[in-house]
Amino acid sequence: MPLWRRRYFNLLALGLLTQGVFAPLALAKDRKLLVVGDSLSAEYGLPRGSGWVALLAQQLLKEQSTWQVVNASISGDTTAGGRSRLPALLQQHQPGIVIIELGGNDALRGFSMKMTEDNLQEMIKACQAIKAKVLLLGMQVPPNYGADYASEFSQVFVRLSKTHKTAVVPFLLKGIADTPNAAEWFQADRIHPNAAAHPKMLANVWPVLKKLL
Repeated sequence: MPLWRRRYFNLLALGLLTQGVFAPLALAKDRKLLVVGDSLSAEYGLPRGSGWVALLAQQLLKEQSTWQVVNASISGDTTAGGRSRLPALLQQHQPGIVIIELGGNDALRGFSMKMTEDNLQEMIKACQAIKAKVLLLGMQVPPNYGADYASEFSQVFVRLSKTHKTAVVPFLLKGIADTPNAAEWFQADRIHPNAAAHPKMLANVWPVLKKLL
C-alpha cells in the first residue's frame, strides 16, 4: 500500500476513534472496581500506597488488567454509613464490581446484628440492581464477645452471600488475627493491621476476586 494511502487510513481510524465509533474498545479500559469499606481498607495508620486496596491496584497493573480501582473507604464507617453513601457512588462510578468491607465497626459499637445484616443486604441489592458483581469481605469479632455472638456474627456474611449469590471472603483477617503471633501483625492499638499484614489481606481477597474479573 502506498505511503500516502496508509497515512490516510491511519488518520481515518483516528477520526473514528475520536468520534466514538470504536467506543466498546475505549469503554473496556474504563471498568471500575469500587471498594466501600472502613479503616481496614482506608490505610488507617499506614504509609500511603501500602494498604491492601493499593496493593490490589498494583496487582491489576501487573496482570495488565483494564479494571480501575476506586477506593471509597472511610475510617470508622459502619454499614449504615456505607448504605447511605452507596447510591451516589454507584451513580458516579457505574462499577462492574463492588467490594463491600463493612460490619466490624457495627460490632465494636454494639449495634444490632439485624441492622448490620439489613444494611449489607440493601447494599447488595443496590449493586445488583445496576448489574454489578458483589464481593463481601467478612469479619469476625474477638472471643470476649462470647462464642455464640462471634459465631452468629461471622455467619452474617456467609448467609448473605448464599441468599444473594455473591462472592465472599469469610474472614478478611484470616492468617493474621487468628494466629498465635497475632500481635505481630497489628499496630500499637491492636485493632488495625500493620503494613506487613496487608499483603496477607490481599492474598485472602485475590483468589476470590480474580474469578469475578
